[in-house]
Amino acid sequence: MLVMGILNVTPDSFADGGKYLDSTHAIARGIEMISEGVNVIDVGGESTRPGAERVSVEQEQIRTLPVIKALVGKGAVISIDTMSADTAKKAVEAGASIVNDVSGGKADPDMFAVIAALNCKYVLMHWRGHSKDMNSLAVYGDVVLDVIDELKEQIEKAIAAGIKRENLILDPGLGFSKDVKHNWEILDRLHELQALGYPILIGASRKRFLGGDNPDKREEATIDITRSLVGKDIWGVRVHSVKPHREVIDAHV
Repeated sequence: MLVMGILNVTPDSFADGGKYLDSTHAIARGIEMISEGVNVIDVGGESTRPGAERVSVEQEQIRTLPVIKALVGKGAVISIDTMSADTAKKAVEAGASIVNDVSGGKADPDMFAVIAALNCKYVLMHWRGHSKDMNSLAVYGDVVLDVIDELKEQIEKAIAAGIKRENLILDPGLGFSKDVKHNWEILDRLHELQALGYPILIGASRKRFLGGDNPDKREEATIDITRSLVGKDIWGVRVHSVKPHREVIDAHV
């Protein structure tokens, strides 16, 4: 199971907003992640926390591209966390090899065509709407079956646009248009998502459904989730702190 380290080059991300907005600090953190055994560093220039304001594509690229170039130069495998097709294209040109799109192709109508042309790995996440609207969209019949159906719809569109099946990675989108009960039910029934036949990325790190008001105090619960996923053929976990998750995974190899 891979460890994808979160590197938010933003002022307003929920758990680490502002810590790595300066590119020098972001690059230093990325180098630290490499030393801790990270497999992929996920660089993002726009917060997707509930209620977050959108940023311009230009601002997103100013924040992320120099960091990507520097960390690729240090030997890191990079994913770009973006909903913008133009940012995805420029990030891959800068050396990123994975595009992590929390909108699953819904936010930018050009995304699937760009990913097909780039022929890179693509994380397609379950998503129903932007940060300002996501909480009102957390209405399901059976959350797992509904998420699967909505992912299938986007998978079909992605493949029709020319994205190769082997380049797709799925993310059920914990915390995105889902309440506490929904998130735990998805985690309990991951085998149903895995039956779709694609690698699965889980992003539970420090999210509100883990309890408490302080994101930093949710780290132990995040580690517990990683521990619970070891041996279940999950592709990767997306986390803020690399070292403890690497240790938990390696301890079970």
